[in-house]
Amino acid sequence: MKFVDEASITVIAGKGGPGAVSFRREKFIPKGGPDGGDGGNGGSVWLLGDSGLNTLADFRHARRFKARNGDPGAGREKSGKSADDIVIKVPLGTIVVAQETGERIGEVTEHGQRMLVAKGGFGGRGNVNFKSSVNRTPRQFTPGTPGEERKLHLELKVLADVGLLGFPNAGKSTLISAVSAARPKVADYPFTTLYPNLGVVSLEPGRSFVIADIPGVIEGAAEGAGLGIQFLKHLQRTRLLLHLVDVAPIDGADPVEQVRALERELAQFDSGLAQRERWLVLTKIDQLDPDELDERVNDILRGLEWQGTWFAISAVARHGLESLVGRIMVQVEATERRLEPDPVDSSGNPASDPMPSDDSEG
Repeated sequence: MKFVDEASITVIAGKGGPGAVSFRREKFIPKGGPDGGDGGNGGSVWLLGDSGLNTLADFRHARRFKARNGDPGAGREKSGKSADDIVIKVPLGTIVVAQETGERIGEVTEHGQRMLVAKGGFGGRGNVNFKSSVNRTPRQFTPGTPGEERKLHLELKVLADVGLLGFPNAGKSTLISAVSAARPKVADYPFTTLYPNLGVVSLEPGRSFVIADIPGVIEGAAEGAGLGIQFLKHLQRTRLLLHLVDVAPIDGADPVEQVRALERELAQFDSGLAQRERWLVLTKIDQLDPDELDERVNDILRGLEWQGTWFAISAVARHGLESLVGRIMVQVEATERRLEPDPVDSSGNPASDPMPSDDSEG
C-alpha cells in the first residue's frame, strides 16, 4: 500500500433536535398542561488513535464525515433520542490542524486516545420548560443548536525511536530488512524507497525499538528536490539518527561530501533536527577487502573530523549488525530514562543517575 501522510477531511457534527410544543389531553383530566419534551443532542465527531494503522490512506476516498441529528422532542415530556457519535480511527502520530485558520487542534500519539474535532449541537427545550404561574399554556420552544462543521488537515509524522538518513542507495532499506520484519523494496537503483517503512527491532522480550526508513535525501532537498524532503519531518520525532553512507559508492561520489551535503540539508530544513544525536554508519563494507576497507574508513573519519559514535557494517553479510543494534537499544533505553521524571529520595531531593558515555566504535 502506498504511504499517505497527509489528508484533508470535512467533519460535520449533528444538530440538536427541536423541543416539542404539546399539551396534556387525557380523559377525566379537565385541565391539562404543557408536556412538550426536549430534543436530543446531535452526534459529535471524534478521532481515535489506532496503533494498527500506519497511513492516512483511508482518507483518499472517504473525506466527509457527518454525524446524525438529534431527534425532536415529543409529548408526555418525552425527550428526543440523542444521536450516536462518529469515531474515526487514525494512526498514531497524526497532527490535526484547522484548515481554514491554521490552528493546531492537537495530535494523536497514544493507542485509544480520543480527540473531539466537532461538537454536536444541543437539543432544544420543549414547552414544558416555559410554564409558570402567569404562563400556563406556553407555546414557546427552542430549536436545537447546530453542530460544528470543520475542514481539517491531517498530517502524519511517524513515531519511531530511530531514523535512517542517507543518500539514495546508501543501504537503508537493506539494513531495516536485516534487523526487523519490515520488507521494503531493495534494488540497485536510486529512489527504491518511495515511502517510509517502519520496522520493530526486538532483542528479547520487553526490549525492542522502532526504526524508520525514509526515501533517500539528495542535495537540494530542502528546496524540494527529490523525495526525501517530503518525509524529513518524520525524523523530527525520532530520538536517534543513523546517518548511513556507502563506503564505496558505485558512481565514484565522495562519501565525505555526501555526509556534508546532508548535514546542510538537515540544518536548512530544521536546525533542531541537525543538532539531534546522530551516529555515522558506514555501509557495504563487504565490497572492499580488509586492507582497503581500513584505509577507506580512516580517510572518511579524518575527512569528516568525526568525533562521535560510528559503525562499519554490511547488512547483506550481517557484519557489525549485532553490535550496532545492541548499542542502539542501550541508547534508546537511556533516552527513555532521561525523559522520565527524576526519582526522589527519602529526603525529597531528586536522585541523580549519571548517563553512560557514548564511546566511538572502531
